[in-house]
Amino acid sequence: MRVLVVQNYDNTGLGQVGAALAEAGADLDLRLPYRGDPLPDAAGHDAMVVLGGGQNALADDEYPYFPALLELTRDFADKDRAVLGICLGSQLVARAFGGENRIGGANEFGWRGVSLTADAKADPVLGALPEKFPIFQWHDDTFVLPEAAVRLAGNDVAENQAFRVGRAVYGFQFHFEADRPMVKDWSTSFAPTIAARHPDWAGKLDGEMARNGPDADAAGLAIARAWVATI
Repeated sequence: MRVLVVQNYDNTGLGQVGAALAEAGADLDLRLPYRGDPLPDAAGHDAMVVLGGGQNALADDEYPYFPALLELTRDFADKDRAVLGICLGSQLVARAFGGENRIGGANEFGWRGVSLTADAKADPVLGALPEKFPIFQWHDDTFVLPEAAVRLAGNDVAENQAFRVGRAVYGFQFHFEADRPMVKDWSTSFAPTIAARHPDWAGKLDGEMARNGPDADAAGLAIARAWVATI
């Protein structure tokens, strides 16, 4: 199993998705196109993961590889190969299939609750999850779903928190890959950025982690394993 991983920003990573891929014995092909890495063809890969980042999904001028990544996403889907987009990745997946990106107006940071839709109950990735669970969020933007998408989860800030296109193309606005160690690392790595907008975060982190971390980590790993099974 060969999986293409597209990283769009420094200090991001696979987290629990990486753990699930390791359990499955996956061979990872990591590309950093924002640093000049070329994007490969879909033909040599069984699946693709598109990670998050601080940029918005319409920033083609600053990230000129975005249109090629959209084309690659559609190519994976046409070949019935699994795709996973997380945060910015989900916004790019939505854009690839004709969804409307909305920049700003959907600010979430920290562990927040999400609710599954009725369609999620029969979904192979989300069907075994609780109807409501906490999960880590860090985004400002959102999107309108592509016409072909099935809405799977939402909350009162971002109606479209998870969706599926076709058999196994998934977008997740929330950071289910971010378990407690990753959130702690981000809280250090991005401390100045976080403090500028959430000055009380450093003091709240341990309490928030204790309250929400166990359930969020369990949900995130379950999602990761179930998506890997679609490959």
